[in-house]
Amino acid sequence: MSEVLITAIFAACLLGGVYIYAYWATTSGGLEDENQNFIPDSWEKNFKWLFTGKTIIMLVLGLVIGYLIGSGV
Repeated sequence: MSEVLITAIFAACLLGGVYIYAYWATTSGGLEDENQNFIPDSWEKNFKWLFTGKTIIMLVLGLVIGYLIGSGV
């Protein structure tokens, strides 16, 4: 079970890093963002599902991490 916890924490950190980098890259002007939604246009074509489901994905990962820590893994 601790492997699942480590994997969930790693996934949350990895996705958080992707979201932070996307925000930083668009606000600094490094990547183009025409509609000002802090998702680079080049990523929006291929990975729109990742950004539209950001809240649900992070919620599920948080619940999994909380459950695993609470159950005493």
